[in-house]
Amino acid sequence: MTKYKICLIFMLFPIFVFSQIGGNHTYKFLTLTNSARMASLGGNVISMNEVDLALTYHNPALLSDTMRNNLVLNYVNYFADINYGYLAYARKFKRIGNLSIGIQYINYGEFIEANEFGEKLSNFKAAEYAFNFIWANKLTNSISYGVNFKPVVSNLENYSSVGFAIDAGVLYVNKKHFTNIAFVIKNVGTQLTTYTENNREKLPFEIQLGITKELEHAPFRFNITYNHLENWNLRFESPLESTTSNIFNEEPKEKTEISKFSDNLLRHLVYGIEFVPFESFYFNFSYNHQRRMELSLQQIGGMTGFSWGFGLNLSRFKLAYGRATYHVAGASNHFSLSTKIGK
Repeated sequence: MTKYKICLIFMLFPIFVFSQIGGNHTYKFLTLTNSARMASLGGNVISMNEVDLALTYHNPALLSDTMRNNLVLNYVNYFADINYGYLAYARKFKRIGNLSIGIQYINYGEFIEANEFGEKLSNFKAAEYAFNFIWANKLTNSISYGVNFKPVVSNLENYSSVGFAIDAGVLYVNKKHFTNIAFVIKNVGTQLTTYTENNREKLPFEIQLGITKELEHAPFRFNITYNHLENWNLRFESPLESTTSNIFNEEPKEKTEISKFSDNLLRHLVYGIEFVPFESFYFNFSYNHQRRMELSLQQIGGMTGFSWGFGLNLSRFKLAYGRATYHVAGASNHFSLSTKIGK
């Protein structure tokens, strides 16, 4: 029961923190989901202890010696002609531990530069890159820890910036009860050079807690991730959210404090389930409440906030596809390919 009490303390800790998240961070591409498997599970899973090198980007403690010589390539067909991806390779060293080197990129596409009269002047591009140096080791047979050092280079037209971010994670594996618990601190760092003089921006710092539970006699794996432990209030207080309406055109009713509290709590949680009927195939389905509340239309929600995907484990390759619905107008498509060099 001790580990569950610790989890409860971490979940309630942000209640005493009062700050809003917003669009005032730089290098936001560091928070994007690279892995197709991760995307199909809602975007954030830090406690799934599987032989999948792509998962280590979200928690460096997941890197293990079973991933040695593994190579992974992720590609995402995003919105508005934006594309991004992640490439990584892992090795095992006896005295050092497990190491992985990777690179993440995002290409925002080509833009047209014009003056105030609408006259076209030229074209320009925008892109950002982050190198990943992941190191992980075991403290005990049940506890692993890892660090991800990420130098960042950003080029946006004639503005550029260089900086770094660090992720640190811990993973606890209870094989007897088929339960994993993970804790991750993400994007601790700073800009070394800024886009404009005397304007140093904050990085998208975040603290996460995750739990994965497998069933002993059924092919299901459940994941729950608690995001933003550092910040309790994730709700946006707008006039449209202060009241609720219904299909019978009755007088709108004010939201109670309990409904606001429950809505805020659910925005921290991402739920995912993985169905594994055989070792060579899995199917995922998930729900992200924060994504649905922030991006769905007032009257039409559709599948906003829901994600799904599947994976195939072939003899020499692992293929995965994930689809995450951000809006009724479209969704992102994620593709992952991994193999073991020399197999």
